[in-house]
Amino acid sequence: MILNQMLKSVEALQINGSDQVEIKGLTNDSRNIAPGWLFIAVVGLEKNGADFITEAVSKGAVAVVSENELELGSQVTHVQVSCARLALAELAGAYYGELTHQMKMIGVTGTNGKTTATYMIREILHGGGFLPGLLGTVAYEVGGRTIPSPRTTPEVHEIYSMLQQMKEAGCDTAVLEVSSHAIDLQRVHGIDFNVGVFTNLTQDHLDYHKDMESYFEVKSRLFKTLEKGRAAVVNLDDQWGKKLIGNEKIKADVLTYGFSEEAMVRASEASVSDKGTTFNVTTPWGDARIFLHLLGRFNIHNALSALAVGGLCGIDLARMVISLESMQVVPGRLELVPNRKGRKIFVDYAHTDDALKNVLSTLREICKGRLLLVFGCGGNRDKGKRQKMGRVAAEFSDYSIVTSDNPRDEDPGVIVGEIINGFSEQDKFKVELDRRKAIKKAIKHMKRKDILIVAGKGHETYQEIKGTVIPFDDREIVREIIG
Repeated sequence: MILNQMLKSVEALQINGSDQVEIKGLTNDSRNIAPGWLFIAVVGLEKNGADFITEAVSKGAVAVVSENELELGSQVTHVQVSCARLALAELAGAYYGELTHQMKMIGVTGTNGKTTATYMIREILHGGGFLPGLLGTVAYEVGGRTIPSPRTTPEVHEIYSMLQQMKEAGCDTAVLEVSSHAIDLQRVHGIDFNVGVFTNLTQDHLDYHKDMESYFEVKSRLFKTLEKGRAAVVNLDDQWGKKLIGNEKIKADVLTYGFSEEAMVRASEASVSDKGTTFNVTTPWGDARIFLHLLGRFNIHNALSALAVGGLCGIDLARMVISLESMQVVPGRLELVPNRKGRKIFVDYAHTDDALKNVLSTLREICKGRLLLVFGCGGNRDKGKRQKMGRVAAEFSDYSIVTSDNPRDEDPGVIVGEIINGFSEQDKFKVELDRRKAIKKAIKHMKRKDILIVAGKGHETYQEIKGTVIPFDDREIVREIIG
């Protein structure tokens, strides 16, 4: 594409050089530049893209977009903009064309449940005759390829690139987990969502958003961009969900779900056993009794959101029930680790107090012995939830081993010290900073009827310590220890 065609969607402050150059690709990462590409120098949270312009040009960039004034000579065009992040989204949209108008786009946001909800939606869509792609926390599924996910929501040009690959592979729908960071950093700007799903809002990421109102305001932006005729699927059991549907700026048609009598997609008569979760559902498309292999009442909420999306897509309720009942596991979400001793050991991604409470409450319903917990909190993240997670662990488990999670640049001992402030009784917990040893100690002390949950990392296969990424998979560690 010729640069001046792309610039029609961008408010440029100044252009130095020719706008007739051919653009063969675009990126905000100088390491990925190839000859003929456009480099957008985004101001990041840790680094400024302007510092890498020289590298980008040396690798063959024919044009550069940045927020600063710059003279790059006659061979490289420079475009100055007021916001490089916004320009990246607009340029990517122009370069890749009307992709998001050619596919059915479904965005799922919320603090907890995004991954499971997107997996359920994908399963329902597939069962209903659609061919969906998926972008989320665990993996990116592009046609027949599965790519490990470095972040929940990719950069906007990466989203477009993968949507193009999905389209070429025959996909007609795309299901995206949409993080609050992605919304705030313009990673989904310009993407035309047909359906937006709101799962819930609980404390997380306040290191970034500062307070819950600001966190909610960012989440709500996704729904304010939905045009009339699009749909907002909202959890009516969540206080922030109720607040969202009361926002006068929401133009989309609202479809609510939950246990509430007012919910349009409503669950009732729920029960949980060690085999799974059963509930009745009432929808605008009929009623059904559903059995999920997935444990937990919180997974009923995830299933309801998926049923709402499937119904909006015109899929028959009976077909949706078959799809949900066929699901066995979502990676790292209350995932039972098989072992030769038949011990009930689960791994879960729970890294907020609300998520931890949900998984512990679920396991308490099926536990015939003690409920044991191994968990920690990540470093360089919201510190305010650490004591709260300790408080939840103290209340809902019988015994906890508090350990290291992904300490990143923080001292693991300091993080653990903040967690244990939530415990009022010393005999309810033990500290073991070595996560492998913590898991081993918990397994060693298990009795036949006990249940152990290893929480915080779920599907992750690494630990981040002082800038180093070390291979570490809770599931593999459990298998190594117990066989």
